[in-house]
Amino acid sequence: MNIHEYQAKELLAKFGVAIPAGYAALSVDEAVAAAGKLPGPLYVVKAQIHAGGRGKGKFKELAADAKGGVRLSKTLDEVRANATDMLGNTLVTIQTGDAGKQVNRLYITDGADIAKEYYFSMLVDRKTGRIAMIVSTEGGMDIEEVAHSTPEKIHTIIIDPVEGFMPHHGRAVAFALKLKGDQNKQAAKLAGQLYEAFMATDMAMLEVNPLIETTDGKILVLDAKVSFDSNALFRHPDIFALRDESEEDPAEVEASKYDLAYIKLDGNIGCMVNGAGLAMATMDIIKLNGEFPANFLDVGGGATKEKVTEAFKLILSDPAVKGILVNIFGGIMRCDVIAEGIVAAAKEVNLSVPLVVRLEGTNVAQGKDILANSGLPIVAADDLGDAAKKIVAQVKQAA
Repeated sequence: MNIHEYQAKELLAKFGVAIPAGYAALSVDEAVAAAGKLPGPLYVVKAQIHAGGRGKGKFKELAADAKGGVRLSKTLDEVRANATDMLGNTLVTIQTGDAGKQVNRLYITDGADIAKEYYFSMLVDRKTGRIAMIVSTEGGMDIEEVAHSTPEKIHTIIIDPVEGFMPHHGRAVAFALKLKGDQNKQAAKLAGQLYEAFMATDMAMLEVNPLIETTDGKILVLDAKVSFDSNALFRHPDIFALRDESEEDPAEVEASKYDLAYIKLDGNIGCMVNGAGLAMATMDIIKLNGEFPANFLDVGGGATKEKVTEAFKLILSDPAVKGILVNIFGGIMRCDVIAEGIVAAAKEVNLSVPLVVRLEGTNVAQGKDILANSGLPIVAADDLGDAAKKIVAQVKQAA
């Protein structure tokens, strides 16, 4: 789960992290009022969407030469003008795709006199099963470009979660950023605070870009992007309350209501599978046979008839879907339950696209009987390879 920048900063501040003063705003008047609470004389108006590259982004509704989603304002009138430009309009960045995202809220922060920009991030290193702190002296830039052009400027500090953050980790961060004196001590302390926040809230990723040194020698978090491990949110109802469903795909929001793992993709063959690994294999074999999956959908190992029905309806809600492949291996999941859900959903939505079903495992005979006696044009498959060939052929024939 992702949260907005202002939410991330408010959360980090609870762990002692130094951030510039700022306030969220949902309207132009609130933006001006927020700026009035800040010392000035420079204010920063920042669009709040779940995507990076806001400063370089463009608004669909504004002129091509209009400023992006992060703007400096020297007066309250400029704050009002910039807020008016942003709110309700669609910001397109390198991370949003051509559709962009509508800006529904702003973050008004105090301006900072920047002497130097740095990069800092944390994530779980799945190769080592440890926490990785990634730092660079090249802040404010796309870290992917830095990694490509000057990889020697990126440093990784690995932390064993059993041992935890130690003073030498903080010193390693400060050394990698080439900081000295008081700035060295500030950076080492900040690294410890960010580690504490990361672990205490079950973050999956924390990115600070840029981390800045001000002209008066302070180390501040100027921007923050945070995502959380969704599987751990049951332990953090306060964090779950920060969820902004307007930033998520409506189909994915609907899927979450039924505990379905759903991600929309760009293909034309809908997939319903039980198990993430099997779902990945199913998508791969569809591509191998010349078509592309329209979604990733894992109904899990203990789905009910109702859950399967909702999953099926969710797939069919995508107008890009021209065919459906159901691939179920029944272990905990019973094939007859899957079959009942498929039949119920197909009848409810008036199925109009080809459907191929491969069932194997617990109660497979009963499941196949249910499908065969349903009166629906369901194509049975013997195995995964056979299923993929049949659905691709059906979709191409229908086209």
